[in-house]
Amino acid sequence: MKKVLVVGSGGREHALAWRLAQSPQVAKVYIAPGNSGTALVGENVDINFTDSINLLNFAKQNNIDLTVIGQEAASEAGVVDVFQDSGLAIFGPTKKAALIESSKAFSKELMREQNIPTAEFKSFDDPVQAKKYIKTKEFPQVIKADGLATGKGVTICYNFLQAEQAIDDIMVRKIFGESGNKVVVEDFLSGQEISIHVLADGKNCAVFPPSQDHKQIYDSDKGPNTGGMGVIAPVDLIDDSQLNAVVEKVVKPALTGLAEKKSQFVGCLYPGLMVNNQEINVIEFNARFGDPEAEVYMRLIDGDLYEILYSCTRQNLQPLKWRNGYAVSVVLASAGYPGSSDKGKVIHGINEAEKMPDIIVFHAGTAKDGDNFVTAGGRVLNVTAIGKTRNEAIDKAYQAVKLIHFDGMQYRTDIGRRLAPQ
Repeated sequence: MKKVLVVGSGGREHALAWRLAQSPQVAKVYIAPGNSGTALVGENVDINFTDSINLLNFAKQNNIDLTVIGQEAASEAGVVDVFQDSGLAIFGPTKKAALIESSKAFSKELMREQNIPTAEFKSFDDPVQAKKYIKTKEFPQVIKADGLATGKGVTICYNFLQAEQAIDDIMVRKIFGESGNKVVVEDFLSGQEISIHVLADGKNCAVFPPSQDHKQIYDSDKGPNTGGMGVIAPVDLIDDSQLNAVVEKVVKPALTGLAEKKSQFVGCLYPGLMVNNQEINVIEFNARFGDPEAEVYMRLIDGDLYEILYSCTRQNLQPLKWRNGYAVSVVLASAGYPGSSDKGKVIHGINEAEKMPDIIVFHAGTAKDGDNFVTAGGRVLNVTAIGKTRNEAIDKAYQAVKLIHFDGMQYRTDIGRRLAPQ
């Protein structure tokens, strides 16, 4: 029987640990550092997800058979490199391969080199030069912090004043810290945004059904960007031939480009796409499972997740199978999110929601206070539902949401509903 270590602390890691614990091969799942939800399906370990040496020591001392990177900052910190150097099986990209996410400028240059369709762009490490460039462009423009910013480092600017503010926030005020040492300025893309996930073993890849995240905090895509307020899968915004084209024109060239830089990619590669009729462009690449996308994919994937992820680490990727039907996740967030958020608010109704058929509630920003779950972050819970049809899954999710409450709770009421009724 196998032991697994999941690295991270959010809803994505709860979903991964939950699914891995169902493997007939897995005896124990550890999560570092985890949250109060992951403690329901495994054992939390008080090690930060960027602490590569202590994570390695724990894996050796506890005979861990497979480590799974959830949190992108772990890859950026070189956790995978340290494990690989010690000969331990780990699912996730090396620090160099993870540059496809951890540096927007690197990623855009890679797309240019490999002729991957994306918006016109320019990178700057000087705010004055960035502002000069913007004066020559038509609006809207998109300003992106170069480094990791938990999904919040992107601002759509509709005039020069907004662009100037975004550049100052990122590069001068450093609201995202060192991630704002450089910015990418790119043309705005219109259309429908979809998420594509691909497992890669360094040689082979296998694509997931497309999903759609909802980034803005408010209904109808209003307000600032967040890490994601909800997701639905699968979506029919692209057909099978277009999906095959994405693999051939986006995924494989990206993997080839990384391999040419001696940065062979093993893990989950997640390009976010903008689809406008037949035109498909890459918005950005991520080097891990999406959050909240992982929460719906873990409800839909069919088979032994341990076997699938372990096969990636051995360059022997197993075929993927998917259950029929649809999955939806609705994020419940604290008051103030995506800015500073309330903590310590008692959460009511999780057990009642999970008594409903086909409902699983994954924890993101929660903690325990005695017998109560309390809020401990911006995104608090992911209420997930599965259904035979898209509408059935959506309706079940929102019925469950109505059973949960905490002071200041906010959520979108339109997850999945921008798609045609089905």
